[in-house]
Amino acid sequence: MNKTKRFCAIALAAMMAVTAFAGCGPTDTPPTTTGGDTTASAAGGDTTATPAGDSDPLGGEGAAGTINLKVWGPDAAQDVLKSQCAKFSENMKAYGDVQIEVVPQGEADSATQVLTDASAAADVFGFACDNLDKLVTAGALLEVAGADKDFVTSTNSEASVAAATKEDKIWAYPETGDNSYCLVYDKRVVSDEQAKTLEGTLEACKAANKKFVMDAGNGYYACLFMFTGGLQIDGYEEDGETQKFTEYDEDKVVKTMLAFSKLFVDYKDYFLNGDVTKTVDGFKSGTVGAGFDGSWNFSNAKATLGENAGFAILPTLDVDGTATPIINMFGYKLMGVNSSTKFPNTAIELAKFLTGEECQKERAEQLNWGPSNKVVAESDLIKNDAALNSILSQQANSVAQVAVSATFWTPVGTFGSKIVDADNPLDEASAKELVKTTIANVRDE
Repeated sequence: MNKTKRFCAIALAAMMAVTAFAGCGPTDTPPTTTGGDTTASAAGGDTTATPAGDSDPLGGEGAAGTINLKVWGPDAAQDVLKSQCAKFSENMKAYGDVQIEVVPQGEADSATQVLTDASAAADVFGFACDNLDKLVTAGALLEVAGADKDFVTSTNSEASVAAATKEDKIWAYPETGDNSYCLVYDKRVVSDEQAKTLEGTLEACKAANKKFVMDAGNGYYACLFMFTGGLQIDGYEEDGETQKFTEYDEDKVVKTMLAFSKLFVDYKDYFLNGDVTKTVDGFKSGTVGAGFDGSWNFSNAKATLGENAGFAILPTLDVDGTATPIINMFGYKLMGVNSSTKFPNTAIELAKFLTGEECQKERAEQLNWGPSNKVVAESDLIKNDAALNSILSQQANSVAQVAVSATFWTPVGTFGSKIVDADNPLDEASAKELVKTTIANVRDE
């Protein structure tokens, strides 16, 4: 491992914010607290809160005066979060005056802000699950323990709980189970049957003289080219920062790459390599028939296409005559409690409330967010919603977005661009070399 390169990479990461859901992890700049498995105090120096008494869920924190908390959430969720926080304050009136300020802060950037200065950050904040490791290492989160741990494990999907876990301890409260993408299409262009295969989807777009959109130069989407072939990530090496990959069959990975490459060359005139926002923009202008788009854009697609909005799990790819499911990256949004909070018991109760069944159901209804809560996920609300049902079903064909190295995204984005931007299909030799080069660059070797 080139230590100089690693130092530079870490130094650069410390100056950059986390990019969108597909972006790198947060910086390693330590907050004002330190790690350790101790008991939280008002100064926020520890990582486990004092359990609240059964008679007072706030643990007596309201007796000394007003409890002031700050909550971070994305712009799109501000109205819903404010309403939910107001309801929490009303519920807690018997135990104290809880005043909650809701501030816009995207989940992709919140971890960076906490790591920069935990004392100035929100008491409760949402974040993308691939930032968990760095937050825990920096001692920025209160551990979820005791009855709170039982609450998390009993109410949420096993995968979302795993995403909130590090070294057998739970550190956050699952907020959603949908941080991924699937196929979004105009039903007037692509039929539900054609949407089952990538070949059928591209052929439908060609027949209608419309584009298919994929952000193939972005590692978050481009990873599907290698994941589908069986080359997948597997956390970190023992140093805690070098990306580890699973054992893989080189021939299978190469055959899959060649299948993708040939298909995108064959349909080059009907493929648009660009940001996923171009999917809905193209629906509006009538130039796009389908695309791989994220759950965060589902509401916009529905508003644009109405009853013609189609949603499905990622289609299959024909690899040597076998319909092969496309494998992508699947993440979860988590809600953490800042270890620097002055009111740990109240902050914990608020995090539990905001990630509970009632609030997750409201966000599914109003924001189209896919739930991690098991009851909501099995409800008719989700089963009858094609978008949410598709994104939750995609989880079965995915790799968890946890323990992803900061060096993963750019090389994998380059990998994707080389597959879709070529004028001629890749050959076997160039595909093998591309795989080796990409792995070496990800591992910073």
